[in-house]
This record gives sequence, C-alpha cells and structure tokens, in this order.
Amino acid sequence: MEYDSDKQRLFSRRAVLLGGGQALLLSALVGRMYYLQVVQSHDYQILADENRISLRLLAPPRGRIFDRRGTVLAANRLSYRIVMIPEETDDPAATLAALSLIIPISKAQQNRILRQVGSKPSFVPATVVEDLPWDRFSRVNIKSPGLAGIQPGAGETRNYPDNSLFSHVVGYVGAPDTELADDDPLLRLPGFKTGKSGIEKSHEKDLRGRAGTSRVEVNAYGRVIREVARQEGEAGADLVLTVDRQLQDFAARRLAEQSAAVVAMDAHSGDILALVSNPSFDANAFNRGLSRRYWQGLLDDPRKPLINKCIAGQYPPGSTIKPLVALAGLESGAIDEDHEVYCNGALKFGDNVFHCWKKHGHGRVGLAESIIQSCDIFYYDVARRVGIDRLSEFLRWFGLGENFNIGIDGGKAGLVPDRQWKKKTFGTSWQQGETLITGIGQGSLLATPLQMAVMMARIVNGGVAVSPRLMEVGDDRRDPASAVLQIPVRAAYLRLVQDAMDKVVNDRHGTAFRSRLRKSPFSFGGKSGTAQVIRISSQEREAGVRKNKEKPWVERDHALFVGFGPVEAPRYVVSVLVEHGGGGSSVAGPIVRDMMGEILAADPSASPLFQAPAGNPRLARKV
Repeated sequence: MEYDSDKQRLFSRRAVLLGGGQALLLSALVGRMYYLQVVQSHDYQILADENRISLRLLAPPRGRIFDRRGTVLAANRLSYRIVMIPEETDDPAATLAALSLIIPISKAQQNRILRQVGSKPSFVPATVVEDLPWDRFSRVNIKSPGLAGIQPGAGETRNYPDNSLFSHVVGYVGAPDTELADDDPLLRLPGFKTGKSGIEKSHEKDLRGRAGTSRVEVNAYGRVIREVARQEGEAGADLVLTVDRQLQDFAARRLAEQSAAVVAMDAHSGDILALVSNPSFDANAFNRGLSRRYWQGLLDDPRKPLINKCIAGQYPPGSTIKPLVALAGLESGAIDEDHEVYCNGALKFGDNVFHCWKKHGHGRVGLAESIIQSCDIFYYDVARRVGIDRLSEFLRWFGLGENFNIGIDGGKAGLVPDRQWKKKTFGTSWQQGETLITGIGQGSLLATPLQMAVMMARIVNGGVAVSPRLMEVGDDRRDPASAVLQIPVRAAYLRLVQDAMDKVVNDRHGTAFRSRLRKSPFSFGGKSGTAQVIRISSQEREAGVRKNKEKPWVERDHALFVGFGPVEAPRYVVSVLVEHGGGGSSVAGPIVRDMMGEILAADPSASPLFQAPAGNPRLARKV
C-alpha cells in the first residue's frame, strides 16, 4: 500500500508539472497571439495592404506653350502605352515573345527593351510600346492577366500642332537622361519625357509640374480591382512666348525651300516676333521616336536642318554693317558729315588692291551716298581712319560678338576680331589690310542673323541697347538689365544713317529700290549685304568673276538684308539671311519687304500678350 501511495504522489507531481508546462505554453501562445493581433496589428495590416494596395505615381500634365495671341504651340494628347515591370515576371524575354503574338513587336524592339530592362532596377517599369491604336490596346488589356509583368495604361504625350514650324524655338521632348533619373521619381515613370531642346529644355522644371499619387487595390495577378485613394499632382506652368504664329508661318512659307533664316523683332521691347530657321524638322518625330532613315536624312541634308541658323549660324555680315562703320567714323571724329571719297573701283593699299563691288566705281561719294549705293571704297577709307580697336569696340556696342540668352541652347557669339584676338589665335600681328576688309563686313568678322536684327534695332530705336527675348520679363516691356543702357552715340548721327537707309529702299538710286513696298501705306528702310564665301583671286578677277548661278551651291555668296519700319517711327526690324543665295538686294531684300508689309499691317506689338482664361487652374506664367 505504501508503494501505491508513493506511486500516486509521483504521478500527481508529474501531472502538475505537465499541466503547468501546458499552461505556460498556452500562456505564451496566447501572449504571442495577443502581441501579433493586438500590439502589432497595425504593422501587419500595413504589410497586408502593401500586398493588396499598390501606390502609383501620376504624371502631371505638362505645361502648354502659347504664342503671343494665345495659339497653342505645344500641348498634350492622350496616348495608350504598354509597360513591363521586370520584377513581376520570371522571364522578361518569354513575356515579350508572348506579347508579340498579340501585337507586333519586332525582334530588334524586343532586344532594345531587354537592354533597357537590364540597365535599370527591376522595380522600374520599362516602356514596351507607346501610341498604340485603341483596338490593339484593348486586345492587350484582355490578355494582360496571362502576361506576367505586363501593364497596359493610358497617359499623355507631347504634341506639336505645327509639326516643324516652331521646332527650333519650342524644341522637343524625349526620354530623360539615365543619370538624372534619381533627381525626381517622375523621371522613372514609363513614357515620361523631358525637354531636350529649345524652350522645352530651358524651362523644363516650370513645364514639368509635380507628381500626384494613386492608391489602387490589386488581386493576386496584379490586376487593378479599384482605386482606393487619389491625390492629383500639380500641372506644369503654361508659358506665353512673344512670337506670333501667323508671322512665323508667313516667314516659313516665304522662304520655301531656301536654306535661310528670318528674325523679326520689336526694336523697343526686344520681343522676338518670328524666328525661322529653314529647313526645319518635325518635332513630333523626336517625341514618337526617330526612324533611322529620317535621322540619317537630317544628318545628310547639306542645308543643315538641325542647326538653328538664327542663333547658331555665323556669317560675314557684309555691307549690312556699313551704317555702323559710318557711325564709328563720325563718333570717333575720324570723319565728319561732309566727308567724301573718290571711288574708281579699286584702292591700292600697300602691296594689295582692294576692290569695290562696282567694277568701274561710283565716282565722288559722300557719307549718305556711300550707304545708299553701298560703296566699298568709302568704307575701306573710314575703317582705316577709325582703326580696328575702336571699330571693334563700336561693333560690340551694337550687339555683334554677344551671345544673347533667349532661352534656346546652341547660340553662338559670332566673332568681332581685333589685335588681341589675332595675337592669341594665330600668334601674329594684326595687319592694316585686315582692318579695311573688316570695314565692309568681310574677313574674320562673323555675326548671326539675331545679332544683325539687334544691331538694326539699336540704330533705329535711338541707341538704346535693347536685348532680344522670347518671353516677357515681369510687367516691364523691356529687359531691365539692358533697356536703361544708352549707347554713347549722338542722335544726329543715328538720324543721318537712318535717313540714308530709308533711301537705300525708297530712292531710285538705292541698291534695294526694287524691293520697296509699292501697295502699302507704309514704307521701310534697310541695308543689303552680299557676303563672299570664298576669296576671289586676282587671276579670277582678271578672267572675269563667274556669276553666282554658275558656281556650285556651296561657293555662292550669302544674301543678307536688315530692314526697319515704318520709316517715320521705326518699331520693327527684320533680318534675313539666305545661304548661298546671291545678291542681298535681289534675294534677301524682297523677303524683308514681304515680311515688313505683313508685320506693319498686323502691328503685333499693339496688342498685349495673351493671358490664360480666368478660372483656368493652369494660369499662363510670364517668365
């Protein structure tokens, strides 16, 4: 009996220990369950939601670009696209191959997409195809649950209504640079584009806007069930340019197939009314993606459509600078208003002979006649008297040699040569003969069509150092940094050369008399220029200089003309350059005439710049 009692006590102790252990384990289990379900419930709910809820960035609408009258130059349109999220598929290549059975995707395109996938983190979507027609897009939508990682979507893409008309001004958009992708999460969105040239590039951050977010519920296949929450982003700012679409279109049509540039500008405010570089290119083609054939065609075209000739084309200004050389002579005291030179067609200077464009000369020529008839001999003499240092300084006062920042990249400063430049560049001393050549706008002197427009504006606006601009600055119609600067030249001298340029066009002895406005209540003045591309040797001159049309195109003279109007109260200036066009008066002059007639009839600066409609959440920004 004692044995049974000991056995019973042992069993009871073991039962108690076992029960205590079970109770302890149960308590631990309950505690753990409490901790997981109560204490950490919020964290696990978040994890569950992350599996169920997907947070997506919403690309904001890109800001629009308008002309001065409110015509849209750049906007957005609906675009259907397909993207692939690499981390959601085990085999991107197989996924693309399966997708190619639904919509056409070439092997080359598939390889390009795979390279793109390999160069980015696996969570970053890769664009497969953009601008899909609705029937193909809907076909992919139906099949998408069976295509791991494939995500159909709709968004906006950039659109340029005028295709090529404003390509050099507005620019175009393209895929963002890879090295910038970390600067803004927006840049990683599939199909997102950033400005690559023109206003699109220089005002990228203004036009881009800020991203919004969308929280969507997805099923196990990643298909969107519903949108849980949405926060709209901030649309990009709308920009208003000073250009006039009607004038831009008129200039482009007037140039036709010529390789040329036209700049029209308000001489007082600096507003650029037209900036046409011809030929141009289709900005929408860059947005869609260039074909190799189209790109090669742009590169092979001898007229260089990718170069903005208005700001990056550098040409000898020729006789268009003769009014400036006359002003330099007057202001420096090297000549007076009664200065005369006898022109017999040639001037011997040292061992060289410098010729006038008129073979047998102009006879005795005064200052006004030298501009009206564009006598080279007169300006050889004036340039020699003024000297290259003083002449170069004067040319810079009127805008030559300055790279104006108008919000378009690629601009050039041209070249105003002097002694220091010659020594630094070639290691040799400046020669007097080079001064004479500079006096007629040849030699090393180079200018852009925009600089020539600025030059004329500063002459006819009373010597105010106005600067060109594509957008209004504040409420002031002039650029505050330059409008107050007065060039140190006497008003009487400015009026003298202005009157002479009036007669260049409207006097029967003027070189551009045939280009005058005949059926208009307005008149304009100006100065022509014919710039040699290759030097004419003495042997060629003796044998007889070939006419331009007899030379290969690349050897023909450039045709230039810079005009202003109306003559009575100058407000507008127009600069025209026709590459290898021939005579300035006969080729460029009529273009300036037609442009000036159009501008004076429309008087664009008389109306205020366009403002966005009231209540529009995307108000136009004046930059």
